Amino acid sequence: MDIRNKRCLVTGAGRGLGKQMAMDLLRNGASVHACDISLAALEGLKTDARDLPVMFHACDIADEAAVKAMFAKISGDGGLDVLVNNAGITRDGLLLKVKDGDVKTMPLQDFKAVIDVNLVGVFLCAREAAALMAKGNGGVIINISSISRAGNFGQTNYSAAKAGVDAMTVTWSKELAKYKIRCAAIAPGYINTEMVAAIKPEALEKITAQIPLHRLGEMCEISRTVLFIIENDFVNGKTLEIDGGLRI
Repeated sequence: MDIRNKRCLVTGAGRGLGKQMAMDLLRNGASVHACDISLAALEGLKTDARDLPVMFHACDIADEAAVKAMFAKISGDGGLDVLVNNAGITRDGLLLKVKDGDVKTMPLQDFKAVIDVNLVGVFLCAREAAALMAKGNGGVIINISSISRAGNFGQTNYSAAKAGVDAMTVTWSKELAKYKIRCAAIAPGYINTEMVAAIKPEALEKITAQIPLHRLGEMCEISRTVLFIIENDFVNGKTLEIDGGLRI
């Protein structure tokens, strides 16, 4: 697929990877619908994308009614060719922690909050995007997974959600191909985002020591993978691991 003049939706586009992806799609000639939890969260992108063809949407992707309303606006604006399911949250914590005989467990609300955004939200956006794409000339759905999908210490909720994203990616690649819709995923490793940059230097040093390339990935390296998936029409049903060789 030629990116030029394609209509794209990026969720979680207000900062970090989502913002990088939105900007790179715009720089490569696409028009972008940028979604985040609030319009205030999109202010930075509004500044950087001035005079570029971008539309802004405040949407809680875990809310079915809100997602349907956003896609109704996108449909009215001409439809959709590419969805980048990037929005996600973390609520890290151990399943249980025992100290001096006192047992603390992961709160159910922390588990459900991550599942609602990182799994249910991906499902809702993909479902509505596929319905639009099937009416047109097909399209591409790209889900952002994670190296944590294999299971990661302190991330029961996040790992479960990302493993589910991988399974949905494979399922949709099979179900949607007849409508000329491809589906693939990207599993980033440790990437130099604002959140990671805020980690204590000694902890960051331990993280990079585990990576064979001995550095963090850059956001542009994940964004370029999004462009690759869009442009390569034979990429379907796979999760591309962009992690510098690290495997959890």
